[in-house]
Amino acid sequence: MSKTGMGICLLTALLAGTSTPSFAAAASAQSLSDIHNFNIPPQDMGQALVALSKQSGISLFFRYEEVNSYRTSGVRGTLPTDDALRRILSGTNLEIIRTGKDSVAIAAPKSRGKRSQGGTKAYPALAEGDDTADMGAGRPPAERNSEPIIVTGTRSTNRTATDSLAPVDVISKADLQTSGKQSTRDLLGTLVPSINVSNDGAGASFAVKTLSLRGLSGDQLLVLVNGKRRHNTATIFINGGTQNGQSPPDLDLIPSNAISRIEVLRDGAAAQYGSDAIAGVINIILKDDTSGNAMMLGGVTGAGDGVQGRYQLDKGFAFGNSGFLHLSAEGYMQGRTSRSGINTLVNEDVNMGGQPQVWGGNFAYDAGTSLGDSFEFYSFGTISKRTADAYLTYRTPGAVNNIPELFPNGYSPHLYVKDFDFQVAGGIRGDLSDTLHVDLSTTYSRDKVDYSETTTLNASLGPDSPTTLYIGSLTSTEWTSNLDVTKSLEVGLAAPMTISVGAEYRDNGFRIGAGEPDSYINGGYVSTTGLNAGAFRAVGSQGVTGFPDTSAGTWHRHNWSAYINIEQTIIDGLDFGLAGRHEDYSDFGTTNTGKASLRIEPVHGFAIRGTASTGFRAPTLQQEHYSSASTINVNGQLLPVSALPVDTEAAIALGAEPLKPEKSTNFSAGIVFTAIPKLTLTVDAYQVKIRDRILLSQTLTGSTVLQVLNDAGIYSSAGGFYFSNAADTRTRGLDIVGTYKTPIGSLGDFSFTLSANFNKTTFTHIDQLPDVLADAGLVLIGGTREGDFTRGTPHDKFIANINWSSGPASLNLRATRYGEVTWVLGSPTTNQTNGAKVLIDLEGSYEIRDGIKISAGANNLLNTYPDKLPAAFAASGFLKYNFYSPYGVSGGFYYGKLTFSF
Repeated sequence: MSKTGMGICLLTALLAGTSTPSFAAAASAQSLSDIHNFNIPPQDMGQALVALSKQSGISLFFRYEEVNSYRTSGVRGTLPTDDALRRILSGTNLEIIRTGKDSVAIAAPKSRGKRSQGGTKAYPALAEGDDTADMGAGRPPAERNSEPIIVTGTRSTNRTATDSLAPVDVISKADLQTSGKQSTRDLLGTLVPSINVSNDGAGASFAVKTLSLRGLSGDQLLVLVNGKRRHNTATIFINGGTQNGQSPPDLDLIPSNAISRIEVLRDGAAAQYGSDAIAGVINIILKDDTSGNAMMLGGVTGAGDGVQGRYQLDKGFAFGNSGFLHLSAEGYMQGRTSRSGINTLVNEDVNMGGQPQVWGGNFAYDAGTSLGDSFEFYSFGTISKRTADAYLTYRTPGAVNNIPELFPNGYSPHLYVKDFDFQVAGGIRGDLSDTLHVDLSTTYSRDKVDYSETTTLNASLGPDSPTTLYIGSLTSTEWTSNLDVTKSLEVGLAAPMTISVGAEYRDNGFRIGAGEPDSYINGGYVSTTGLNAGAFRAVGSQGVTGFPDTSAGTWHRHNWSAYINIEQTIIDGLDFGLAGRHEDYSDFGTTNTGKASLRIEPVHGFAIRGTASTGFRAPTLQQEHYSSASTINVNGQLLPVSALPVDTEAAIALGAEPLKPEKSTNFSAGIVFTAIPKLTLTVDAYQVKIRDRILLSQTLTGSTVLQVLNDAGIYSSAGGFYFSNAADTRTRGLDIVGTYKTPIGSLGDFSFTLSANFNKTTFTHIDQLPDVLADAGLVLIGGTREGDFTRGTPHDKFIANINWSSGPASLNLRATRYGEVTWVLGSPTTNQTNGAKVLIDLEGSYEIRDGIKISAGANNLLNTYPDKLPAAFAASGFLKYNFYSPYGVSGGFYYGKLTFSF
């Protein structure tokens, strides 16, 4: 047998450096679950594995070339052998394969190219899934450790999800592939019970859907990619129901086939990561291996419309001695659905509400190469292009917002939203010593959204109005640079103390580009005949009014921050963490946040954990500066209303004040139970109090508002709204996640998951009304706006999932129960509640030959729809179903899929 062959590692030969195969023989048969006192300092991986074998009595099998390029941070303390082995291998791509009761093999997945990490890359997990090369004749089937090392919510490099001080969900590549969902956003909403997807965007915001974690807003959730901050969309939701006022990250612009795994931290983390992490953090880890996959999917709704196609391709490459490059691309098309009723104004089938039509493509890359023995250069990024279009509310032939000479039968404005988005990151990380790790990185992103309309007009221009109009654009940029330093320090306790310090500088930009003049000017047209003779006509493009040149502009702000994070195992079974952060913003000053975490494991397999933290979210530049008009229903008529930046004359006259950051206080407490083999159960309770919550006001109308608008030179709007810090809220809830994985004889392998989320948000304080609004009998934050947050998302959600596999066949069955949601309209008699519903998803797959798999499935198998709206609330039939539904209004989707692996 050669040195590169599989052998039993002889300690003497390893130390002598000879070509003779070497091994560390077990002194006596031991089990991986046996508990030992380990003392293995940071060192080369091969030496650490030999030390673990000597201290545990377990025989280890491995290839020299698969481990000799790694270093380990070591392990100290009293713990089971399998836990010690996982910690030694953390930050590598090495698999644990059990070959007997007292023997284990360590191997790299066969799909990966040789790659020297030098201990510098923190985010790769232990691999799962594909079979590894046979480790010897007659050995038992491989048993894999299925719990990867996490990198979210911790600066330590040896924690798993059940070891973590705060609740973390880890969604593996296998979970993503069997979910039956196509977009990254829908994948998360399907697999994590505390996440809900909002589908109620309207007007210029219909193209982007958002996520809600633990009942909070989408922009109170921080998104990372490979541990680096993901930028927010340029779009701001003005007519978005539960999404109102938000500009969150757009997860649909990350190709799902580029993802290796997703970690969801369900806990406030602003002290660790900065602004936005009030509800938690989503960390998307990109593929970095040499595997290749191709997928083709096609499907249709139960009604026969909404045809979808998605095509994905990804492949990894190794180059040089340690370089890698993984490329991922996808193209997609989503057909529109029609879910409207008969228009009650004209008694004709002219409404075209439903799912928008979307087509586009996403591309991602992840790359890296070593720089000497201890450092690595890395880079990753995404680029996307997307076009979405939808028909808006029907305008009747005789309405003041129509010109019969142009549209004698009325019309529905056709809005197009075109996104061009990219983000690129690069950096250098490595070890200055066995105990000192540094990471220097920079990330730049840009999202530009162009708006245009066809089948529209500016009625104030009369018959000369164009019917195709360019509305304008929104652009956001973000440039973030980070320096992170982590030190492992011996303090004489059960394990070294992990101390992390770092600094961040971030520059944000926001730009409004004006539309063409015909999309917003007042042409002053007055007809002399017909129904509207002598009446002034509606001003601006219908649907979404063009951005006027008075609203156009560019705004910037910058901020810097510094943080410290400490994690320590005091004795075996007692861990704590402390974090603090200082932020300094150029436009609203400084803020300080902190976090304390504690985990106690009194007996092996049962742990208690809890956290207390403060957080904040800075107002976005969109919330501070967005200015435009949209056509909405005002007292039964489709009229334009204006978004008023808080520093403008009109907003100030209506009582607006400069925006402040939201500040939060978070508490959580939970248990982790792993004492029964193959069973994991976590239960976590939480409370999040948010002070000075940034909310979009009610639509302000009436004579006082009109006078204020006219005084400010705004003559074409029937009302306005603005952002304020006018309220405090409290959210309480409970997360439960249980999993059990086991083979059942000849029936195959089964994985059972049962999870649930319960949450409730209440308003604890609403500021006193500005005098000008009180005198006019208006409210700033009324029942409708409160209802979006207190009743607009489900108070409870349950997910039950069974996954079965046997040989080439597999089946995934999932039932999701969504609690009721309510569109609050002012009183119990007018509020519209969508009752609780259970949706069934099913996917079956069969590998017809090595690397080729066919699948068929259904999302919403039983074609369940939301409750229908009464005619009085259906916007003349445009809204057939309750649009607050967290699962959309298009019903079931049925698909076939062909997957190639190479």
